[in-house]
Amino acid sequence: MSDITKQSLNSLIKNIKEKKLSSYEITKSFVERSEKSKKLNAYITEDFSNALVKAKKFDDSPNFDLKLPGIPIAVKDLFCTNGIKTTAASKILNNFIPTYESTVTQNIWDEGGILLGKLNCDEFAMGSSNETSYFGNVQNPIDENLVPGGSSGGSAAAVSGQLTPVTIGTDTGGSIRQPASFTGTVGLKPTYGSCSRYGIVAFASSLDQAGPMAQNVEDCALLQEVISTYDPKDSTSIDFKRNQYRKELSKNIKGKKIGIPKEYRVDGMPKEIEELWQKGIQHIKNCGAEIVDISLPHTSYALPTYYIVAPAEASSNLARYDGVKYGFRSEGYNLIDMYEKTRSEGFGSEVQRRIMIGTYVLSSGYYDAYYLKAQKVRRLIKSDFDEAYKLVDAILTPSTPSSAFKIGEKKDDPISMYLNDIFTVPVNLAGLPAISIPAGHDAKGYPLGLQIIGKAFAEQEILDIAYAMEEKIEFKNKINDWWM
Repeated sequence: MSDITKQSLNSLIKNIKEKKLSSYEITKSFVERSEKSKKLNAYITEDFSNALVKAKKFDDSPNFDLKLPGIPIAVKDLFCTNGIKTTAASKILNNFIPTYESTVTQNIWDEGGILLGKLNCDEFAMGSSNETSYFGNVQNPIDENLVPGGSSGGSAAAVSGQLTPVTIGTDTGGSIRQPASFTGTVGLKPTYGSCSRYGIVAFASSLDQAGPMAQNVEDCALLQEVISTYDPKDSTSIDFKRNQYRKELSKNIKGKKIGIPKEYRVDGMPKEIEELWQKGIQHIKNCGAEIVDISLPHTSYALPTYYIVAPAEASSNLARYDGVKYGFRSEGYNLIDMYEKTRSEGFGSEVQRRIMIGTYVLSSGYYDAYYLKAQKVRRLIKSDFDEAYKLVDAILTPSTPSSAFKIGEKKDDPISMYLNDIFTVPVNLAGLPAISIPAGHDAKGYPLGLQIIGKAFAEQEILDIAYAMEEKIEFKNKINDWWM
């Protein structure tokens, strides 16, 4: 069967169950394509030989009752994988090999998934372009001059470039949805506490959440079904009744009320983003849903709030990397000198910047003025959503304020880089689920995404809306395999 790597996850599963394809054939196809795609720089660590061995083992004794029977999957290098190097794209963890497995990846392997390798990302997930990685930037499969977005840029590029049928990323302030928008793929950020954070290298503990990235909504729904479980090992994991997201997927959204927040019409937003939004609104109406104008009055404070809360938590979480317990260690003439050299040499400039900001806002003289105030504003942002959901079932916005930008274009301008997350960070601050779906192209043919934001634990609802819109949009990604 030709073009195996072009098939959707659900199509591959169907062919395996009907014995039209073997796990080995599928795995070999993705391995071969990945080996020809080195130019994308999507992988940090490859595990191709082991993947082929595991695929043969599955074929010798197949279990078709599993949700991911013999399906090869590459994952973001922020998830700890037992016996496989996990770097968080940082020099300080360059040789770290965990002796345990993250809950989310364990769920995938328990359902028959096979690890292809670990995907590149921004260092410690800090970035919006995948340019902060110690292992170099990832290139966007759409165009070699473009960033794939971040921090899950390697994950987005791998799905878009068909190096893996699906993948998982992490989203702290938009790190699944923004790269999904830049690469013409689907990315879901689940409700905070839906997916376990156990075994994920921490950035900002009250914001980080794992989620699926895929070619289409149906694949995304299935992977979310696999990875979303209650985990007693994670104190932030929430025990609630989870849907059979793929099985219960429906295009019937007639009667749903979809909110359009006026505050998301920001100054300087490109005309094509506004036009895309209007097309999305029309698709919603064509699906039988009702459009309601709403207000989220504290939206303008979301970005500064995020860039106080997230660095503060990062400062605390990254204090453990001191050169003593594990990871990179620099030589020093005493203990303090070793600490200082290890951290200055082991962390990249963006990570150092955020640690410095975080340490500053947590310091005794500024805690009340910055961190405490940011937490109060965060509460107001959540209250805005709570009030809006008294009127609507979900909210529709653009995913990003522009299409993918050029590599190096914003690297020396952190404020401009941070503005990429303007539409995504409010969702993380409020702990809500949101999905980005590809919805069109700009004048250059680069993908643009629309974001659907749901109530807490309403993943099924936003997946249904995305599924219905996907059918109306009929998006086709413009990829010509330039890197092969």
